[in-house]
Amino acid sequence: MNHRITRRGALVWSTVFLGSGALERMARGADERPGVRLATFSAEVTPRLGHPLLGGQLAPARSIDDPLFAKGLVLLGRDQPIVLVAVDWCEIRNDAYARWRGVLAEAAATSADRVLVTSVHQHDAPLADLTAQGLLDEAKVDGKIIDLDFHERTVQRVAAALKESLKTSRPVTHFGLGQAKVERVASNRRVVDASGKASFARYSATRDAVIRDLPEGLIDPWLKVLSFWDGQQPLAAINAYATHPMSYYGGGAVSSDFVGLARAQRQQDDPSVHQIYVSGCSGDVTAGKYNDGSPENRQRLVGRMHKAMTEAWKSTKRHSLSTVQFRVVPLRLPHREANQTADALRAQLGDTSKPMFARALAAMGLSSRQRNPEGHQIDVAVLDLGAAQMVLLPGESLVGYQLMAQKLRPDCFVMAIGYGECSPGYIPTDEASREGYAESQGWCWVAPEVEKLMADALGRALNAPSRLAK
Repeated sequence: MNHRITRRGALVWSTVFLGSGALERMARGADERPGVRLATFSAEVTPRLGHPLLGGQLAPARSIDDPLFAKGLVLLGRDQPIVLVAVDWCEIRNDAYARWRGVLAEAAATSADRVLVTSVHQHDAPLADLTAQGLLDEAKVDGKIIDLDFHERTVQRVAAALKESLKTSRPVTHFGLGQAKVERVASNRRVVDASGKASFARYSATRDAVIRDLPEGLIDPWLKVLSFWDGQQPLAAINAYATHPMSYYGGGAVSSDFVGLARAQRQQDDPSVHQIYVSGCSGDVTAGKYNDGSPENRQRLVGRMHKAMTEAWKSTKRHSLSTVQFRVVPLRLPHREANQTADALRAQLGDTSKPMFARALAAMGLSSRQRNPEGHQIDVAVLDLGAAQMVLLPGESLVGYQLMAQKLRPDCFVMAIGYGECSPGYIPTDEASREGYAESQGWCWVAPEVEKLMADALGRALNAPSRLAK
């Protein structure tokens, strides 16, 4: 359901919750026009040396190539504030995700369902799942997913930065929309060899020249930028692009990698504009066609991303801000059962012959099942500005879902963000499931063939006139 006020010039600020027990707040009219304000915040989230990276799968932090940040904004109006924060971490899952949302909601004086947390997803960075860490501790596993004290200190630091930013909020009169094609960065994991056999062998760093030379495959080539303005003055820019954000990784050198470094360059270009970068739906998209994993190639990718960000900014067109709507649609994705029943996961966790990370994977799976026994419970949230829709999707949703979101609303600018609640891991399309994507990649805790569930949630969240789900 969608509520609009037809009186010319009215600013609509409304919230719609779609699901069982839905609560709807009606929009307010022009005579109550509250205006909209924006606060921006940034806080460092760099781990200490020795901290585990990618949940313990990679070498721990041995050096800091560049600091990690949580960069966000708060939209304030007559209704409760809306928060978006992009964290330079690999993933935030289960109760860790709930903790981030809850603490930031308290700092912003809003409700947790209005807090959008997304991970940028570079791999030389922390991964957070608090219950999974507790399960490892109980099983006396030699290794960690996340340092719990570090996690809590970090969440509180980000919340303090958010709360402080509210003192210096600025009016928002316009929003801007721009996009530009990114040249020679993204490529799909899926490749087809000379015999016609499909595989998912193109990783972020692909050293096999034969695989690199194969076609790009299915990607979204556009980098999109959504900005907020006070008259002629730009205040903040959200840059979004769908690719795994890694060039080289695994040696313990903490970094925001090529996307974070490009973001930093854009921040230097104009310090008055708060730059945020979010990763799109890119579970099956990497830089592998254009990246051999050599350190010098990182700077090439930085340059290409920075160029696209700059061109997208130059293409930006401003629109008067007359509508701010927020919708939340509940989504439940069933747990994966193949080798991942609760009993199988408990056995794997307790098997001392298994390497640490195999036991950590089991702990993550059990964490999800303990939190939501009937399936991964996700909020699919949409910020609706009328001519633009920004939607947050869970986990490593494949790029097909980003393209689906755009097809559902061809009448407007759609910015899809991935890596929200990351408990499901990879979320394949049905076609990818049938081709064995989850089995070939691992890191998947969701049942196969969930495309209809995803499409239905997207259709409702985006308020699509005709949904793709059948």
